[in-house]
Amino acid sequence: MRYAEYRGVFYRPLHPRPTVIIASLCPDGKVNLMPASWNTPVSEEPPTIAVAVDRSAYTFQCLEHSGEATINVAAAEMADLAYRLGSVSGREVDKAKEFSVPLVPSEEVKAPGIDGSIAIYECKVEQKIDVGETRLYIFRVLRVRVLEGAVDEWGPVLSKANLLLHGAGRAFYRVDPKIIWAKKR
Repeated sequence: MRYAEYRGVFYRPLHPRPTVIIASLCPDGKVNLMPASWNTPVSEEPPTIAVAVDRSAYTFQCLEHSGEATINVAAAEMADLAYRLGSVSGREVDKAKEFSVPLVPSEEVKAPGIDGSIAIYECKVEQKIDVGETRLYIFRVLRVRVLEGAVDEWGPVLSKANLLLHGAGRAFYRVDPKIIWAKKR
């Protein structure tokens, strides 16, 4: 195989990535919603998820204020919503009202979840690490709720709830529902 130097945006070969929508409570009392594809599980014990948030984003202010959030795993049908949420700032727009986002109450945190998400993680900020222009938030997962029948022991049941993957800009992808099973040793 041959390789050539890539001169594009360095992270594009790492995309598409699963899209989550962070719901947080802000100093003005509003619920802010921000799509984020720079996210990853970090640890099973304690259960933690990391999400990178630009320090100039309104979500940064909201997370610093509340110290908690819900992390909502977006379904493929939420592509238009995710794009719209990422195209405006919560500083100027009440995104939940503007885009008629159906919210559901949480049990462990004050921030609501988003109805229709494949999973809703109720989380508290456990650690923060500044890296370049972003703050990496390490969230401790307090509770996980999943759309009934949408997740099994292997992950999302893609025939029932397909993941939304973000490429770049308005480009989103679905996951092929075919499972590729690796050979046993």
